[in-house]
Amino acid sequence: MSRANDPSLRSWVEVKAGSDFPIQNLPYGIFKTASGRARAGVAIGDQILDLEAVAVAGLLDGIIFDKNVLSSDTLNSFIALGKHITNSVRERVSDLLNANNQEIQGNAELRSKVLVSQSTATMLLPVHVPNYTDFYSSREHATNVGTMFRDPNNALLPNWLHLPVGYHGRASSIVVSGTPIHRPKGQTKTDAEEKPSFGPTKSLDFELEVAFITGKPTALGESITPDNAEQHIFGLVLFNDWSARDVQRWEYVPLGPFLAKNFGSTISPWIVTLEALEPYKVSGPIQDPEVLPYLQYHGNRNYDLHLNVEITTKGGDTKTVSRSNFKYMYWNMCQQLAHHTVNGCNICVGDMYASGTISGPDTGSYGSMLELTWGGKNPIQMPDGTERKFIQDGDTVTMTGYAEKDGVRIGFGQCSGTIVA
Repeated sequence: MSRANDPSLRSWVEVKAGSDFPIQNLPYGIFKTASGRARAGVAIGDQILDLEAVAVAGLLDGIIFDKNVLSSDTLNSFIALGKHITNSVRERVSDLLNANNQEIQGNAELRSKVLVSQSTATMLLPVHVPNYTDFYSSREHATNVGTMFRDPNNALLPNWLHLPVGYHGRASSIVVSGTPIHRPKGQTKTDAEEKPSFGPTKSLDFELEVAFITGKPTALGESITPDNAEQHIFGLVLFNDWSARDVQRWEYVPLGPFLAKNFGSTISPWIVTLEALEPYKVSGPIQDPEVLPYLQYHGNRNYDLHLNVEITTKGGDTKTVSRSNFKYMYWNMCQQLAHHTVNGCNICVGDMYASGTISGPDTGSYGSMLELTWGGKNPIQMPDGTERKFIQDGDTVTMTGYAEKDGVRIGFGQCSGTIVA
């Protein structure tokens, strides 16, 4: 185990109980302040450690790399340096923030230069996303959707238990938490209508997902195996794959989602490294039938991440509508990346791969309004007396997630978006 993961570590920076960002986490992000300059930072408690300022102070001189990458408006160049650098920086930051270290703690002027309150900072999209793939890897979700729209006795399509189903999405419309989402328009057609109509979606949905970001590229023709996939995965973010269900139902045959998905996806701003999540690995569901050899893996590859979804009305009333867990995923990230590249597809630094909707075994753990309300048949009652079949204009959907063990909580911050007309 990395010494940065030691549950006994404490920081001289105040970390309140229940914080997502203890010294054992140290996720990377891009932020800006009133100066308007974007740069790299690490979250600690309710503060940001400004990595550019830390480098200027000479506190990263023991790690040989181009410090200018910390002054960029994305993390791509930093991530591309490789895990031997990014992990070394994480270890060094852990040392600098350790309660026993005086290098910053003992210098008031330096503290004021390198620490920024999260409340005064604006978080930006942490990476430039060259490519985005969305998977469909929760057995419970796929079964629920298949039950609603196909055959309850044969809900899964024939290929589902043999490969991680996925499709290529729109990278340009991935936005950081806090960015408003415009209600999309498109064609819809119900079974009762003779011809399609055009207009704003009436069935806007969220999808509770976790996405991983690749940090080690491959060449065209090269493949990744499940057992070496983690060498290519830099870290994870929460991901809301907004969906227009009525548009989707009409357009998805034969090629899959298009306008129903490409209008916006929201991510949390901090990338939690794979190394910080190492203590929270768990075994995944038993895969039966046995998968083909190129999808077989060794060890635990799922993660015990508690996930929550809240809806807040325009008037400010909030209700938790889903409590799920990333550990439920039938197909894990390593299998997803192996399948994605088995045909020689090359990957890039900053590519984003979403898990697909994460649903658990009971109603309260379903990861979409489509499932939670069973297609609108069972509306969710809100505290203000209104009800929700799907998401309304003015609603804010907020996703949070964390892993917890040995008194340490590793969280992601918020993944939040408000719907505007």
